[in-house]
Amino acid sequence: MSEAREDGPPKKSREDYRKQKELDEARKSGLEPAEQDEFGVDINPHIPQYIKDSPWYLQMDGPTLTHQRIQPETVKSFDDVSKLYQKGLKNKVATKFRKGACTNCGAITHKKIDCLEKPRKIGARWTGRDFAPDEHIPEMPKLDFEGKRDRWIGYDTATHDELLDEFSKIEKVKQQLKAESLNNNERIRQETESKSDSDAEDDEYKYTEQANMPGTKFDNKKRQTVRNLRIREDTAKYLLNLDTNSAHYDPKSRSMRDNPLKDLAHKKPSELSFSGENFVRSTGQVKEIAKLQLFAWDAAERGSNVHLQAEPTKAALLHKEYSKRKDEFKNEVSNSIVEKYGGKEHLKAPPRELLLSTTEEYVEYSRTGKIIKGQERVVPKSKYQEDVHVNGHTSVYGSYFKAGTWGYKCCGALQKQAYCTGAASRTGADAPQAAAEPEPTNQVDRSRPLIELHQEKMVETRKQKKQKAQEDRENPQAREERLKKVLAQLDAKEAAEKAEGLDERKRKYNSMVEDKGPTEEEMEAWKLRKHMASDPMANYSDEKR
Repeated sequence: MSEAREDGPPKKSREDYRKQKELDEARKSGLEPAEQDEFGVDINPHIPQYIKDSPWYLQMDGPTLTHQRIQPETVKSFDDVSKLYQKGLKNKVATKFRKGACTNCGAITHKKIDCLEKPRKIGARWTGRDFAPDEHIPEMPKLDFEGKRDRWIGYDTATHDELLDEFSKIEKVKQQLKAESLNNNERIRQETESKSDSDAEDDEYKYTEQANMPGTKFDNKKRQTVRNLRIREDTAKYLLNLDTNSAHYDPKSRSMRDNPLKDLAHKKPSELSFSGENFVRSTGQVKEIAKLQLFAWDAAERGSNVHLQAEPTKAALLHKEYSKRKDEFKNEVSNSIVEKYGGKEHLKAPPRELLLSTTEEYVEYSRTGKIIKGQERVVPKSKYQEDVHVNGHTSVYGSYFKAGTWGYKCCGALQKQAYCTGAASRTGADAPQAAAEPEPTNQVDRSRPLIELHQEKMVETRKQKKQKAQEDRENPQAREERLKKVLAQLDAKEAAEKAEGLDERKRKYNSMVEDKGPTEEEMEAWKLRKHMASDPMANYSDEKR
């Protein structure tokens, strides 16, 4: 540590620091001459001290700035960054395999692990043919710090000239197409002007562009329109109906597309002061203008200079010509198909009124569906005979079913084309069946809603459960007897299955589909017999070991 202090700069006292600081201030203010280096050049007194002072290991005598300049002995010669060198070029192709070459393609410049050729089933080392050429490994130039980090190093600017030539050719073609488009537009404009009726009409519409449009603030110099406020005499749309759920009102665009006066729906929209903007948008020539706008947009995307607002006449004429050509093209295609395949006679369809069976007869119905005015429409009959009864029957064959056979409902006869014997014979024939099959009592009353029937059924089920629970509390022995009976049945069933070799796990699918739901006693018996593996006392036994 003592040697390092002796080699470094001498230590200054506090008085020396004060004098040096006063001298620096005087030099900065110009009262004292500037400090000079070893070459007699003045040193700017405003240079910071950490730049002006030289490192202690240089051992410089006196003030100097040499340590801030590039030293001649440290300057190295580097290559120019604009120097071109070959990259990735192919060299000669070998005729036989060389030691140390790639076993896949046969090139000497890389190994198999670095080979970029397609992996061969049998490499060039064993086939001795189809050797790939050796890559050119360029000798990298000697570069400085910036040159090593220059991503354009070795780039040939001649390739960029080819790109500029390609773009210039494209621009020339675009200019030619634009010139042709302008010539076509000029021709169409001249044809449009030649079709004008008279010069008086031209003078009438000559200064239309400079006129002010009602309801807008139009500035001819600025070429822009500003949406004006609504007319003060008109009622605001949101005041037509103050119900918040009537129609949505957008205050930003002042639009209410739905009709807020739905209570007056029986009136015609033309009789109302406001019936919604959707009604206005679908009336008049709105649809035609929408078609024109779509045509203008499509034409502009395809390169035509068409704008509906700037040149409405030109857009209308082009759309008319386009529609005409489109219809002609469709007709040509359909005619060519008919001429090739035939079938022209099938294209002559009857009028739409006859196809839909619509007439001009006026018929008015009531709310219940009865006819108030006019005649009821005749229901068309089928090609089959209807309501034809034979052999004295009052019903058709197939209206009665018994024992897998159809018959007549009026007499119960099961043989077709049999004579009717009256209702007495049907009653006698049905007597055994009626006795064997009593009519069900749980008929569903279709005149009442299903929710009421379901609620009544749930109430009845709760009453039965409460009644049974009350009986079990009053007579617990009966419940125990029922439980013992169910347990005995389970034991007998398990013993029978065990004797027959049946396994519950191998039971067939839907084998118990006819079984009814379990009762409360069966559920309690199943819980008692259920084995709980998590129960620590499941395997407990009182027997002594």
